[in-house]
Parts: sequence; structure tokens; C-alpha cells
Amino acid sequence: MENEITKIQNMIYEIRGQKVMFDNDLAVLYQVETKYLNRTVKRHLKRFPPDFMFQLTDKEWEILRC
Repeated sequence: MENEITKIQNMIYEIRGQKVMFDNDLAVLYQVETKYLNRTVKRHLKRFPPDFMFQLTDKEWEILRC
């Protein structure tokens, strides 16, 4: 159990002052493909608060990749 918690904690990043998880990490947790997770979220956008998701800029993505 503790190992699972650590695994999830390692999937949390701080970006723009908010704690976030990437779609591919959430897909792993929910055991679905990322494209299906994203498709489902887009189909049900009204169920989520406006700040539920955002897209990284190219610069932010490069910083995280390094």
C-alpha cells in the first residue's frame, strides 16, 4: 500500500503553482489508454471545474523533460 502511495506521489508535479498530474499518468492509474481518457474528459467537460486541466507550453514541456 505504501509503495502505491509513493508511486502516485511521484506522478504529481507542481506547475504554475498548482499540483498536477499528466494525462498519461492518470491513464495508467485508471488502466486505460491516454487517448480514451482524454476523449472521455472532452465529452464531459461540463462535469469538471474550469481549472481542471490545461495544456503546457512548449517551454514548460522542455523544462520538465530535462
